[in-house]
Amino acid sequence: MKWITASLATLTIIILIGSSPSITLSQDKSPTWEVYFSPNGGCTEAIIRKLSKAKTSVLIQAYLFSSEPIAKALLDTHKEVIEVEVILDKSQKTEKYSAEDFFANSGVPTKIDSAHNIAHNKIIIIDDETVITGSFNFTKSAEEKNAENLLMIRDKKLAETQ
Repeated sequence: MKWITASLATLTIIILIGSSPSITLSQDKSPTWEVYFSPNGGCTEAIIRKLSKAKTSVLIQAYLFSSEPIAKALLDTHKEVIEVEVILDKSQKTEKYSAEDFFANSGVPTKIDSAHNIAHNKIIIIDDETVITGSFNFTKSAEEKNAENLLMIRDKKLAETQ
């Protein structure tokens, strides 16, 4: 069995790989954390659940974005008159029908980050309160084939540092 130790501010998280697909850590009236691992660890479902609870805004920056379930949840959120903005890596522009085209054609404000060699971020900020990040790309392969992680942090102070 493998152990991973990650440090967040003053909290140390120790996770036993292979134990549980997700672990929720919290402290009284403090930020909360949810940790997910793929393959097949529920990362996509966790993102969809959080998007469905958005009330005011969703900001996304993604290196790769081809997950149909996450895209559909994002569009459903946008239809609820919730502010949604997407920033994608310039590699997403080279596809015949890219995520950029998809979101722009759906009325979601979308930008390409061409200022950097690679815009490798994978982050979602919901309602200036929840930050979703990790190695998890928003793709089917990330959910079903790759070894990836997803961290959901409910912390207003962290989310406001965008």
